[in-house]
Order: sequence, then structure tokens, then C-alpha cells
Amino acid sequence: MNILIMGMGYVGVTTGLVFAELGWQVTGLDTDTIKIQALSEGKLSFYEPELDQLLKKHIATGKINFISSSEKGIRENNIIFICVGTPSDKDGSADLQAVRGAAQSIGTYMNDYKIITVKSTVPIDTNRKLVEWVKESQIHPHPFDVVSNPEFLREGSALFDSLNPDRIIIGSDNEQAASVIQSLYDSIKAPIFVTKPRTAELIKYASNAFLATKISYVNELARLCESLEVNVTDVTKGMGMDQRIGPHFLKAGIGYGGSCFPKDSMALLYTAKEQQVELSILEQVVAVNNSQSSYFLNIWEQKLGGFRGKTIAILGISFKPNTDDLREAPALSIIQQLQHKKVNLRVHDPIAKLPEALRSDTTQQFETLAITLQQCDAVILCSEWKAYREADWQQLRALMKDYYIFDGRNTLVGKEMTKLGYAYYGIGNR
Repeated sequence: MNILIMGMGYVGVTTGLVFAELGWQVTGLDTDTIKIQALSEGKLSFYEPELDQLLKKHIATGKINFISSSEKGIRENNIIFICVGTPSDKDGSADLQAVRGAAQSIGTYMNDYKIITVKSTVPIDTNRKLVEWVKESQIHPHPFDVVSNPEFLREGSALFDSLNPDRIIIGSDNEQAASVIQSLYDSIKAPIFVTKPRTAELIKYASNAFLATKISYVNELARLCESLEVNVTDVTKGMGMDQRIGPHFLKAGIGYGGSCFPKDSMALLYTAKEQQVELSILEQVVAVNNSQSSYFLNIWEQKLGGFRGKTIAILGISFKPNTDDLREAPALSIIQQLQHKKVNLRVHDPIAKLPEALRSDTTQQFETLAITLQQCDAVILCSEWKAYREADWQQLRALMKDYYIFDGRNTLVGKEMTKLGYAYYGIGNR
């Protein structure tokens, strides 16, 4: 079976390369000719560990190729995965223009039976709408089926997650079409749950919203721990030993970001509003996340005796380590807040680049950690990169003007930093 992947963004490239690794013949399609040329030369437009090696490998094996012609791609492949973006609109709803555009292209160019599989994260009933969009665009009537197959990738470990998934969700009203998509994953050992399209769509949103809930719960708990002078890390360690709770997503910090949790939580709230159903817990989850960085920034400002006129190092601007994704990254909000307070900012990240809109004479990014920390009054750690955990903080201290460490991810060991002479403050973690 030949597979077409429509949309060569993060999900599309990862999906295509994983299917190539599983032995299938894959074509990657995107109308961005510059992106297609780069991929054909083995160059990714984003950072993801090990994915660049897999790209070069399967260009060499011939298992994957990249094109910009929708007509050619759709006509020559019978299994089509839609992996285009679904960003949030201003009202929180998912923007489905790219999904609709993909469906219309399929309808226009299809020449025989197709299985159209939606990998993009989409609102409930999008699969039903997609059937209508394809039919409206068909020049000649050809049969097709639509299947939902949501992704559950973590940026920074996408390849491992794809090859070792917790589960594979397939939603379809046609058993034969679902069986064909299921067969694509035959060499992967994972439970497969076949259900209806609406259920599959909701599973994706409900899963991400639940993980966001765990994060906001522990982040709000960290506020109480800060007031009580209790170590939140010890509290969550004790909680996580309960098998009903588990240790995952119980690490306090300055809030979640990225392309999934913020967007998907808002989209689920929008769907609930359409149905006149109140999701009050999820509303509070979003509210806590939106205020978490400001809450602790205010506490840290008091510890420092004011931010104005200080020189502060911001370490890690991607929303999490092992990615260059800046979407909804809490570090960017912190930078903007500090800019309003007339702070001199020295920024570092092992991979991600500070957006030009945030750069100025008083906000600059530096290549090395040592240069970044020179003459700084304080450090705010926003992403828990390995480079920061393993840094020689004793040696780095000599470069600084003052010795405040505000650890927004509870990455460093507070007692050790205190022994080195730092004034260390974490998130509900002393």
C-alpha cells in the first residue's frame, strides 16, 4: 500500500518517516515548495531528536519522497493521511481551513477509491464534515471512506512515542476501512482501540485536557506549598507512589505550553460551549496556567528587591527541552513581562531562537551559557534542558554579579545550589 501524507509539518513529517520505517512506501505532500525542496535534501524545518537521521535514511532507501503536486499525490496513492495544522481562532475554536482545503483537493483529484485518514487534531464531527467537503468537490463520483487516527506524540520524543505507543486509536463507520488502517500498524506492539469517529476525535481532546489538568493542579498546589513552606516536589513524590495517581505530569513549574495542550483545551471548551455544557474544571485549568508564570514572577521580584534595572538571564525559551517549539512557551510571556519592567535580559537556549519581535538592545540571545550569565543579577530557568542540569554552577557563579536562581521548572537541586552560595527559589520548592 502506498501512503500519501498531506502536510509536512511536525506531525506529517514524523508520521511519514515512521511509516517508512515500518516498511511502507510514503509520499510527503506540501504546497510549500521551499519546504519540499529542503526535505528532499534531508533537511528538517524543525528540531526533533533522531528524526533528521531517519529522514536521511529513508531518502536513501527510497521509502519516502516529497512532492508539491496535490494532483499527482492524490491520484497515485490510495491511502491518504491529513496532517495539516488546526490552529486556534480568537474564540478558541479550531481553524479547519487547511483540513477543508485538503478535503477539497482530494475530491477534485481523486480517480478511484481512497481511504482518507485524519491524523490532525480536529473537533468532534470533523470527519463527518470532511465527507461533505470531499463530495462537494468531486468532479466524478468515486467511493471513499474517512477514518480518524489521532496522534499522541510528545515533542522531544516523537520517534520513540510513534514506534512505542501506549495505544492506537482508530475511528471509522466502515469496518473494512478501519481494518486497512489497522494493518499499517501490524509491526507495532500496542493495543488498538477501534471505535466511532466522534469518539476517536473526543479521545484526543479529552486526553490532552486531562494531562493539562494534572499539570495545573500541581502548579496550583505549588502556590499553597510556597505559602506553607512545604516542598512541593516531596508532596508530589508521595502522591505519585499511589498507583491510582501515578508520577507522570505531577512536576510543578511555570505552566504548560506547546502546540497541543493550550490549543486543545481551548477547542474542547469551545465545543462544550456550543453544546451548552459547562466544563468548569477545564476552565480553571486554563486560568491557572495563564496566571502561573505571573504568580511566581511577582514572588521572585520581591525576593530580588525589584526587577527594574537588573540584568537577568533567561535560560531555555522553548516550551520544553529537546524541541525548538516556541508556541505558547511560558518563557516568552516572562520575557515580555520583564521587558515592561525595564529589565536587561540575556537569553540562552541550546536550540530555539528568540523571535525577532522580542529582540532589542536590552534583550539579546547569546550562544553559550557562560557568556549569557556574565554580570547577571539573577537567573530564571524556564526549560529543563540537560545542559542546565549538568552545568558547572560553581564555576558559573564567578561570572555573575549577584547570585539569585529562580528555577521555574524545579530542575536544579535547591540544597546543592544553596551550598554553592546561590539564593535559590523554585516553584513551591525551597
